[in-house]
Amino acid sequence: MAEHAHADHSEKHYIRVYLILLVLLIVSILGPELEIQILTLVTAFGIAFVKAWMVIKNFMHLTVQPKYVTYILTTCLVFMLLFFAGTAPDVMRWDGANWHKPYIETAPEAGSADPGH
Repeated sequence: MAEHAHADHSEKHYIRVYLILLVLLIVSILGPELEIQILTLVTAFGIAFVKAWMVIKNFMHLTVQPKYVTYILTTCLVFMLLFFAGTAPDVMRWDGANWHKPYIETAPEAGSADPGH
């Protein structure tokens, strides 16, 4: 717990982190407006990762918690990814025997990237 004593818990620190998160939010909103695909991907995923890490580090204080807390969080994330990997092949399919998506009117055309068309 010696690390915890050195953590900055001042009001100024939290306001600075909050302002950084707001700036990153604005960038992640404006990035896709330029309609450059690589920039959209970087702003959507890269900035989201940075914001998540800042929240974990500064507000959840995960970096100063006992190791077992990190292990529990990692285990939960692994199980979430396993669940997604196990269900995604079925849920993301557009065709197949006994397969019906009532909220989709028609299947996407071959080569179409947009599932709604």
